[in-house]
Order: sequence, then structure tokens, then C-alpha cells
Amino acid sequence: MSLLLSPYEIKGLKLRNRVVMSPMCMHMAAEDGFVTDWHRVHYGARAQGQAGLIFPETLAIHAEGRIGAGDLGIWSDDHIVGLKGLADLLHSFGAKAGAQIGHAGRNADLPEIVRIAPSAIPFTDTSPVPREIAASEIPGLVKLYGDAARRARDAGFDVLEIHTAHGYLLNEFLSPLANTRDDEYGGDAVRRYRFLREIIEEVKIYWGDRPLFVRISSTDYTEGGNTPESFLEYGRWMKEQGVDLIDCSSGGIKMIKVQTYPGYQVPAAELLRKELHIATGAVGLIQTGRQAEEILQNGRADLVFVGRQMLRDPFWVRTAADDLKEYIDIPAPYTRYGSVWLDTKAESA
Repeated sequence: MSLLLSPYEIKGLKLRNRVVMSPMCMHMAAEDGFVTDWHRVHYGARAQGQAGLIFPETLAIHAEGRIGAGDLGIWSDDHIVGLKGLADLLHSFGAKAGAQIGHAGRNADLPEIVRIAPSAIPFTDTSPVPREIAASEIPGLVKLYGDAARRARDAGFDVLEIHTAHGYLLNEFLSPLANTRDDEYGGDAVRRYRFLREIIEEVKIYWGDRPLFVRISSTDYTEGGNTPESFLEYGRWMKEQGVDLIDCSSGGIKMIKVQTYPGYQVPAAELLRKELHIATGAVGLIQTGRQAEEILQNGRADLVFVGRQMLRDPFWVRTAADDLKEYIDIPAPYTRYGSVWLDTKAESA
């Protein structure tokens, strides 16, 4: 069997395959960030479609830290019931459930708020100037991440991921382009990492020995910003703190056009995996089963995160299996349509 479709175990958690549905904002939450039927149908379909691990969209740790007004929240204990129902639903179809927690920082698309950031540097020339976070406020923000980890645990999620990418708050702290502080939270790599270090320490109090991922933006695509090599240092510290997997995305600190192509972010995952001997996730225009299998067979990553293709095709895992000429189980009502390669006994429509 291919690596893509083989079971994978991390920190005692067994995934039925190495396909991860990448977290993507859907902006379909009810008022105040609650789960709706839309989420249950959307993510439930991908669980039926045989994804091994499913991350719903970023779960905001604070109402003013949402990426957009329609995003899911995890800032209140009131969110636990809906999130638990969603996690239970994914489990019922054989998938594991991941919770990505984060704060949008200066890129929160909420017109009524004052955005916060490590430094008073706007995203673009026309963006609002964010308020610089005082050092005295940071322990309170760290606690919000810990509270979110506790709620994710109580809701029955299997994996926790700290969102440190795409120009949002933690990415801003790590990037010298967005963090020009000269206190204990900025000025060099050690101090820029301090906020994330404290968050990892805090969430592990509540999350315990369960699988912990961090999603990074491996490059800022701008001179003077972070590069994949920057994350050889950051990633080493993450590994020392007990992070189990680094999920390697990119960009978001500067509004620039990025040249994309299939697998364009995979080299960062490969670099960190080979140099740091830590598990990594590859993400970014991974479109076919054969492409995903190549990444795994050549040791470039341990898990494959699929985004847009999973939106287009809830049964992308089955499509990938057909591409690899392999058979996987699917819900019995769907088997009458057969597999392109192997199920020759399917009834005609």
C-alpha cells in the first residue's frame, strides 16, 4: 500500500491515513462564534470522504482575535458543547479531529475593534495602525491560549495546533518585519520567540502529552524577513519544548504577490524534517495522489495537508486512491459507483 493511504501514528494517536484536511476559514459560524449545521455537514462530508485528520477553521481565542466575523470561537466555555458535537461527528466517521487555535492580531477583519500587534506597524499603507501590545498584557494573552487548549481537550479534539502563520498575531511576533520591539519580546530571535515559548508552556499544562502541532509561515518572501533557515532555530526550540509536528505554510506578513506552483511550500517541510529530525506537514497546492505520495516516499514530510482540493472534492482521498490505483473503503451506499481502477463489479446507474 502507498504511504499516503497507510496508517500513521503520532504520540500514540493512530490516523487511518496521512491525509489531513487543512484548516480554512469558512466564515459560516453563528453569532459569537458558535458551530452551525453548515459546519457539521461540511466537515462531516470530509470525514465520510476518509480524511485521516480534519482541522476545522482557526478557533479564535478571543472575540476580537477572529480573522473575520463569521469565524468559529473557543474563547468561552459556552463553545465547548458545539465543538464537542463536531468532534464526535468526525470520530463517528473514522476521522480524528484537530483544533487550530489562534489570534488574528493586526489582520483581524473586524471594523469595530482596535487591532493589536507586537508593534504599531500596519499590514499595508492603507490598513489601520494597530495598537502595540504592552509587555504587561502578554501574560493575559498567554492565558487565553491555555484556556483554549483546555476547551479543545474538553471538547474531545485529538490534536492541537497553534496558528503561527499567515500574518496573524504569533507570526507577527516571530517576524522582524512586524516586530520591532526592543524589550523582552523583540529585538532578536530569542526574544521574538519568547511569546510563543510561553504559549507552548501554557497549553501543555492543559493539553498534556497529546499531539501538539505548530503551523508556521516558513518565509516572509521579503528581504529582512524570516526564511526557512530562520525556522531551523525556531523549529529547534519548538522541538525542545515538545512540539510533535511543524506544519509548514508561508507568507502573510507583507501584501505581495507570491509565485505559486504545485508543492511550492514543500521544500520548507523537507528542510526542517531533515535538519531537525522532527515530523513535518507539507501544504500548498498538493493536488493529486501521486504528487502527495512522492512527497512522502522521498521523506519530504510526514503528513500531507490538503486545502482547496478538499473543498472541491470531499472524497479527495478516494480520488487520490484512484490516482494511485489503490482501493480504500468508502461508505457502503456509495460503492455502487465503483472505483475508476479496481471496483469492476459496481452496478451501472
